[in-house]
Amino acid sequence: MPAIGIAIFVLFLFVAVGGGLVLYWAVRAEHGRREVLDRDSAEQAARRDTDEK
Repeated sequence: MPAIGIAIFVLFLFVAVGGGLVLYWAVRAEHGRREVLDRDSAEQAARRDTDEK
């Protein structure tokens, strides 16, 4: 019976660590695709979805 408890703990640990690593990988992948803008370009990009100019 203790072997089942250990197996569940190992599975939980694997999911916890693996999930954290997947989340880290996803954030790093998103960071690599970001666009760096100067202030004027950033303002124009932010106002694209409004009617004001």
